[in-house]
Amino acid sequence: MGDELGPRRTRHAVVVGGSLAGLLAARVLSEHAERVTVVERDRYPEDAEARPGVPQGRHLHVLITGGQRALDELLPGFMGELHALGAPKVGAPSDMVQWQNGQWFARTAAMAHYATGTRDQLDWLVRKRVFADPRIERIEGTEAVGLLGDSSRVRGVLLRERGAGRSKETYPLEADLVVDASGRSTRAADWLAGIGAEAPHEETLDTGLAYSTRMYRSPAEDPSVDALGYFVVPNPSQVYGGVVLPVGDGRHLVTLSGLRGDEPPTDEELFEEYARKLPHPVISEWIAKAEPVSPVYGYRKTANIRRRYDRPGRRPAGFLATGDALCAFNPIYGQGMTVAAQSALALRRALTDPKRTPTTRRVQRALLDASKQAWDISAGADKKMPGAVGDAARPGAMDSFTGWYLGRVQQRAAGNPVVGAPFRAALTLTAPLTVLFAPAVVREVLFGPVPRTPAEPPLLRENG
Repeated sequence: MGDELGPRRTRHAVVVGGSLAGLLAARVLSEHAERVTVVERDRYPEDAEARPGVPQGRHLHVLITGGQRALDELLPGFMGELHALGAPKVGAPSDMVQWQNGQWFARTAAMAHYATGTRDQLDWLVRKRVFADPRIERIEGTEAVGLLGDSSRVRGVLLRERGAGRSKETYPLEADLVVDASGRSTRAADWLAGIGAEAPHEETLDTGLAYSTRMYRSPAEDPSVDALGYFVVPNPSQVYGGVVLPVGDGRHLVTLSGLRGDEPPTDEELFEEYARKLPHPVISEWIAKAEPVSPVYGYRKTANIRRRYDRPGRRPAGFLATGDALCAFNPIYGQGMTVAAQSALALRRALTDPKRTPTTRRVQRALLDASKQAWDISAGADKKMPGAVGDAARPGAMDSFTGWYLGRVQQRAAGNPVVGAPFRAALTLTAPLTVLFAPAVVREVLFGPVPRTPAEPPLLRENG
C-alpha cells in the first residue's frame, strides 16, 4: 500500500487520546475510514465531570471565536447546544474590565465573543456528538505503549490495559493510520524509536509561568457594576496575571498567574493574598465579595512545545500527530481548544484536497500550519518575558522591529477601533496576523495618537 491517506486507502484509523483534539480528529477520519477507534487511558465519566486525563480541566477554558466557528463546522449546531447547556457568552471588550500594558480598555461594543463554560461541559458535549457516529468506537482504560510496523510504515498500535491488579500483557491493534493525540506528555519519541524511526526535533520556550484557580459563587448584584469578567494581562514589566470569568449557574472561576520563583499558591488564604500582587485591587476586591465553593487547584506545565514533524527525518507513513502532541502552548493565551478544532478542519481539507495527494508528510504539514499563528502569538509574547528559557527563546532577526510595531499596536488597541478590531481578530484566530499590517492599521499605528483610555476600571459599559 502507498502513502496515500485519503478515501479507500484507510480502512481502519486509530486515534491515541480521547480528549478534544483526538475526538475531533476521529470525527473527520470517520468521513474517510470504514472504522475509527479512539484509545483513551481514562474511563469517561457519564456526565460533565472532571477526569485525570485533562489535568487542566478545573481551570479556566475560554473558547475564542476561531474555535467556535471551527466546532460549528465540524459539529453543526454545536455552539447553540453549548450555550443551551448554560455556557456563558462574554463580549469583548463590552463585558470585560481589562487592564493591559498600563491601560484600561474602554468597554465599547463587542468585537468578539468568548464562550466561557467549564471544560468538563464542553468535553461532554463533544463526546456525545462524536460517539453518536456508529463508525467511531472507543477503547477506554487502555494506553498505547508502542507502534506496530517499521521505519517505513506504521501498521497499528500496541496496547495495554490500565489499572492495578489487571493484566499487564500487551496486545496489538492493527490500523492503516495512527494519529497521536495523547497530549503534551506524548511518548511518540519512544514509540518511533521502537520501530527504528526518528523522533522529531522539539522546539521549546518556557517562562516558568504557573497558575492557580478557584471556583466562586458570584457576588450579589451591584447596580454600580455590570461587568461579567475581569482580566489583568501580564507583560515583561508586570508579570502577574488575573482572570475572573463566569462559567454558568451563578459561578465564576478565578485564575491567578505568576512566573518561576513566585508561583501562585494553592493554599486558600495565601491565594487571596496573592491577588493583591496585581497592579490594581479590582480582582482582590471582587474575591472579597464572592463565596469560595472549591479548593484551589494549581497547574505548572505551561511551556510552549512544538514538535517539528515537517523537518527531514526517517519517519514512517501512516503516523500523524495533532493537538498538544504536535504543538502545545502556554495556556494563558486561551488557544489550545481552538487550535484543536482548527487542526481537525485542516485535516479534513488535506484529506479532500483535489489538487494534491494526501500523503503523510503533506497532511502532517497541514496540521502544523494550522497551529502556526497560535505559536507565533504565544511564543512571540513569551520570549519577551523575564527568565524565558528554551531554544525558541532566542531572538530572531525581525524580533526587534516586530516587537516595536506590536508595542504600538497594543498602545492603540485599547481605545482605537481601527486597530482594536483587527488586533482582536488576530488574537481570536479569525484573521491572519497580516491584518495588523493593513494600510489603515499601519497608518494609525505609525502616525495616530495614543488614544485616551479610562483612568480607573470601567465597571459600567460606555453609554450603559
